[in-house]
Amino acid sequence: MSAITTHVLDAVLGKPASGIMIRLEKQIDADWIAVGESITDSDGRCRDLCSETGQGAYRLTFAVGPYFDQRGRVSIYPEIVVAFRVDGEHHYHIPLLLSDNSYTTYRGS
Repeated sequence: MSAITTHVLDAVLGKPASGIMIRLEKQIDADWIAVGESITDSDGRCRDLCSETGQGAYRLTFAVGPYFDQRGRVSIYPEIVVAFRVDGEHHYHIPLLLSDNSYTTYRGS
C-alpha cells in the first residue's frame, strides 16, 4: 500500500503556505471519489490525507483561492488540480510550489 502526502510552499514569500484545504480523490472508472481531505498545517504540510492507497490514478485539489483572498493577493487560480498515478507500493509526496500566477509540482521524497 502507498501513502500520499503533500506540502505547499509560497514561493513569493519563501514560506510554508498554511490553511489551504486539500482534497485527495481516486479515479474509479470515469468518476473521481474522495478518499481524503485535510488543511495544510503551520509548516504547509498535510500528513494525514491518506495513509494507505492502492494502485491507480489519484488527484489532489488545492483550494488556493481563499489563501490568496485572505492575504489580499490576486491569483488567476481558484484551485489547482494535480493528477498522478500510484503503483500501490511506494510513498508519494507531491509538493506544490505556489505563487500568485504560477505553480510547480514534482514528486518529492
